[in-house]
Amino acid sequence: MNLDKISVVILAGGLGTRLKNFRGSNVAKVLLEINGIPMIIKQIEQVINWGFDLNNIVCVTNPSIHEIISRVTKDKFGTKIKYVTQPKPLGISHAFSFAEDYVSSDYVLLVLGDNFFEQNPFAGLSLNSDVVGNIFTKRVNNPKDFGVAEVSGGRIISLEEKPEAPLSDLAVVGVYLYRRDIFEKIKSLKPSERGEYEITDLNKILIDEGGISHKEISGWWIDAGTPERILELEAKN
Repeated sequence: MNLDKISVVILAGGLGTRLKNFRGSNVAKVLLEINGIPMIIKQIEQVINWGFDLNNIVCVTNPSIHEIISRVTKDKFGTKIKYVTQPKPLGISHAFSFAEDYVSSDYVLLVLGDNFFEQNPFAGLSLNSDVVGNIFTKRVNNPKDFGVAEVSGGRIISLEEKPEAPLSDLAVVGVYLYRRDIFEKIKSLKPSERGEYEITDLNKILIDEGGISHKEISGWWIDAGTPERILELEAKN
């Protein structure tokens, strides 16, 4: 699979309310430092190490942090990365939609800016022509804290967001590989009860179409959205 031809969208607009005042800082989550390096820099480096091309990366920010994120990343990577803002915080799918005009490849990778991995999730991955998307999962001891996938025959058959009675221990991690027509499917979404356009609802559309595949990743995975997980990530780097 030729990863350097795939567009990459990194969501970097989250304010990180669970990290407010962590280490006395009120900066946006992706600007918090991991062992002295801003999280957004570490995320871009991770994506490049997986085999994706710097020229194909789009960062989605929010209006309050757009300028500082673009400045921090340009200082490190130059002017190759593209930037777009999500005007209001209306969910992951909503943020993702603003990258459409910057995606020209057949496939697009969506990456949540605070998700980090020990091993390359794409090692050995191949896509069949009938697959409209690929979800990556990791077995966890606390599936109630995550989106959970039920799998049969290598395909996702159901998804639940933080279920009280999980149907499996497969947590959905923060990388999603889609065909480019995913942007048309986003346009059909309706807001959830909390008023957001949810990534789980988007993936359920693909499940209904019968074409969303599944890969269980190896190695550790950290969703660095809390102080405890930030410290855990630092200990592993």
